Amino acid sequence: MGRTGAPVSALTLGTRAIAGVAARDVDEAEYLVHESFARGVTAVDVSDAHGSGLAEAAVGAALAGRRDEVFVSVRFGDPVDDDPAHRGAGRRWMFRAVERSLQRLGTDVIDLYQPARPDPATSLDETLDALADLVAQGKIRSFGIPGFPAEELVEAQWLRSGAKSATATHVPYSILTRTAERTVFPVARRFGLGVLAGSPLAGGWLAGAYRAGTVQPRSPHAVQQPDVYDIGSPRNRRKLETTDRLGRLADDAGLTLLELSVGFALTHPDVASVVVGPRTVSHVDAYAQAAEVVLDDELLDAVDAIVPPGTHVLERDTGSTLPALTRERLRGRVAARA
Repeated sequence: MGRTGAPVSALTLGTRAIAGVAARDVDEAEYLVHESFARGVTAVDVSDAHGSGLAEAAVGAALAGRRDEVFVSVRFGDPVDDDPAHRGAGRRWMFRAVERSLQRLGTDVIDLYQPARPDPATSLDETLDALADLVAQGKIRSFGIPGFPAEELVEAQWLRSGAKSATATHVPYSILTRTAERTVFPVARRFGLGVLAGSPLAGGWLAGAYRAGTVQPRSPHAVQQPDVYDIGSPRNRRKLETTDRLGRLADDAGLTLLELSVGFALTHPDVASVVVGPRTVSHVDAYAQAAEVVLDDELLDAVDAIVPPGTHVLERDTGSTLPALTRERLRGRVAARA
């Protein structure tokens, strides 16, 4: 994982879906984590906001007796409850959040700790100072910062050097969202940052169900964000058309769209590991099989013809609204004060 020297498996277990499983059955969630480890996954990426700690508790139970075998990455900063003080990348909340995560995970140290997303309310300097202090205290081994906007990765390297600098980043990366290829990846390569590539299935769009002529797929994501997954929405029309073309490409190659998508993300040399989010053991098996897929140049060229390198289908899928693209910045307006 970047300059940490820590080995990680090709796949990293993400925990958003596991939190949903844990809400129904904690034992089932723990079993799912165990089965992921049994299939060769040696890294886990958990957010303290997933299920308000349920995901961390499930991972912690599964880590018992095998902590030294697993690379544990924790993201913090997203709201964990209704208290506005329980979020963000400031020192005050960070020091509380790390203690809560350590307790739920049942460990005395976290391998990689990073904010879930940029925090415009907190200076990057304060965030990096606090993270470096956690390393000095022995509570975390290394830290990272999210990949968007990419210039913050550069700024972070200028602000800190040596053992006090970020060693990793986390960024959405899929065939539908290739923006990182021209923004984050070159910076990560320049500074030796390990890249955790999240959302290789673009939130489920590349799982195989979204094809032309099909009925509206049902999923927890679609229930939570119906506008994002509505196949009848004009805004999603291009995404559906692109997904269908990719599906037909996978069919012709004798692959599932999931295999094509995960294999694509793993192919990029700057990606240390791809974060996947299984909800069932069969999902774990499908991801494990996809990790064995090797895409040749001809197939990759065909992907490039559908979604050119460094581009994305929808701006909102890049994972973070860039400050320069806000309405106020674009129009020179000042946000109205309450």
